[in-house]
Amino acid sequence: MPAKLSSRQQAQLAVLEPLPKRFQQLHRMIEELASLRFDETLQRRLVRTLDELKAQTAGIGLGALTETLGVMSMLARRTGGHQMRVRGLQEGLVSLKINYEGALRSATTPEGAEAEEN
Repeated sequence: MPAKLSSRQQAQLAVLEPLPKRFQQLHRMIEELASLRFDETLQRRLVRTLDELKAQTAGIGLGALTETLGVMSMLARRTGGHQMRVRGLQEGLVSLKINYEGALRSATTPEGAEAEEN
């Protein structure tokens, strides 16, 4: 009989499942930002998306994802070196995907099984 997930894990899964589509959207926005034809509305949309995701992940206790999204949001708001900002956002997206994999693994592993492994 498969072990059941806790209510916390179920809430985390509800937030984590739609994130890959949002990551694709973030990737498109970052690549568009990397081109020299970006405008301020794209930057605002990117910041708004990052802040929205940060709020969602903070509400259910996904600290690593929240921290990465916060850093990316801060970096997207910055003025100054365009190439530095784009490179930082690209690296942040890679870090975000890695943290997502870990959070998804944690949310899908029943809590009893975690205690048995340790």
